This record gives sequence, C-alpha cells and structure tokens, in this order.
Amino acid sequence: MRIKEEKNKIIIKDQPDFEPCHIFECGQAFRWEKQKDSSYTVVSNGKVINVAKEKEDIIINNTDIEDFYNIWQDYFDLNTDYSSIKSTLDTDEIMKTAINFGQGIRILNQDEFETMISFIISANNRIPMIKKVIENLSINFGDKIGEYNGKLYYSFPTYEQLANAPIEIIRECKAGFRSERIKEAAIRIIDEKNTVYDLRNKSYDEALEYLLSYKGVGNKVANCILLFSMKQFSTFPVDVWVRRVMQELYVSKMTSDKEIRKFAEDKFGHMSGYAQQYLFYYARENGIGR
Repeated sequence: MRIKEEKNKIIIKDQPDFEPCHIFECGQAFRWEKQKDSSYTVVSNGKVINVAKEKEDIIINNTDIEDFYNIWQDYFDLNTDYSSIKSTLDTDEIMKTAINFGQGIRILNQDEFETMISFIISANNRIPMIKKVIENLSINFGDKIGEYNGKLYYSFPTYEQLANAPIEIIRECKAGFRSERIKEAAIRIIDEKNTVYDLRNKSYDEALEYLLSYKGVGNKVANCILLFSMKQFSTFPVDVWVRRVMQELYVSKMTSDKEIRKFAEDKFGHMSGYAQQYLFYYARENGIGR
C-alpha cells in the first residue's frame, strides 16, 4: 500500500481487496450514500468523506494524511491481509463463488455504541428505512459536522445525547417501537460504557451474554454488533439473506437459525464473520432463495 496526499484527498495505491460497493453494500454499515458517479459519501467518526475507486486507485476525498492514519486506516481495516483470509475460506465451490463475487469486501471497524443502536434499529426493518431513521436521529440529536457537496451532515448522537432525547422526538425520527429501546440502551450505557467498549477483549460467550441483556437485542442483532464493531470474528449472524443462502446451498430448508449458525461456526471457525459477509452479499445481490 502506498499513500499519496493531494489537496483535500488521499490516494491509496497498491491496495488489493478493496471495492467501495462491496464494502458499503454488504449490510454492515448504514451511514453511506451512493452518488451518481458510483462513489460513496460516508459519515463516521464525526467526519464526512467520499470514497471512490478510479482504475486501481482508492480515492478518499475531504480528508488529509493525519486523519487517514488516525481514523481511516483502521476504519477500513487496511492493516488486515484479506487475500490470506479469502485463501483460508476458499474451501468449497460455494465459498469460492461468493468470495469472487464480493472480492473487495472489508469489515469496517465501527464505533460500538453507534453499531449497537444501528442494529437495534435494524430489527425487522429494511436498509433504506434503517438509514433514514439513523439520519433523522443524527440531524435531531447529533452535532453539526458541516457541509459537503451542498449537503449538511451531522454526527451520530452520543449516548448522552440520546439518553437526554425526548422519547416523542425519537419516535418522530420514525424509530417506531424501537424508540424506547434506543433510549433505554443509551441511558444504560452512560453507566456501563467501559463494559461496552471492552467487549472486544472478552470471550465471545461473555460478550454475547452481555449484549443479550439489552431490550431489542436478540441473537442476530447481538452477533452483528459483535462482528461489526467488536472484532469478534468467530460469530456468524443469520438474517433472512444468510438463512436463504445457507438453506439453498449448505443445509436443509428446515434448518433453524441456531443450527445454521452452529454449522457455519464449526465450518469456518475463527473466520466465520468474514464468511458471513461474503455469503450475505452474494445472496442478496443475486436474490438467492427468494
């Protein structure tokens, strides 16, 4: 990987396994917007960036070298060798096909609280609506970041901001029955933030048990939080698309989500989370099992 800084942007050369559409559209994050030129404008860490792929170069606009090394290098997991991960997972024709289809996926390193609230919102919800609720919460309770390409952006609210938010305004953000769960989680995390931000250092079982104690956090949501913000890569979240691809290609139609997760964790081991992302993206983009 070679880094070059130009005016208000970073150019990354010789970085394999990086495709913006694979990264942002594989179900792991919601604060992105695809632009007409196929680039992605992303809000994270109180910043707004635009990410594009031009031939083999990755372009991160609206940033500088300091923020690249302090924020974006870790956010995009650029120190991880995904070629090695893909080689390890490439054990059958199904995975080979899924990996080739989503070859540019990288698992983002996201904030624990934002990821928790985002996936509480995701329960029984569609991605466009999840994104809209998160944007509404950010506009109403987050801090103003500034304008980029004619649009005003806001940071995701802190747990203090959401804990102090009037429940009726949270409902007006279209959070529905999740409104109370969002506020309750934020209030609880004020006292338990050290626990939440240390879950990546706990065993998978300990971290899962803790997350399941929150209202609105079931197995699927908990495992998504563990995978997408807490570096617990041995987990295998099962949603509708993962269920479909697994029942279509690996197990019987009668296999439960719990059994699917156990099958996958036994098969893929400590790389189950990576396998889940390749299979999710492959299934959803191809309508497998629909």
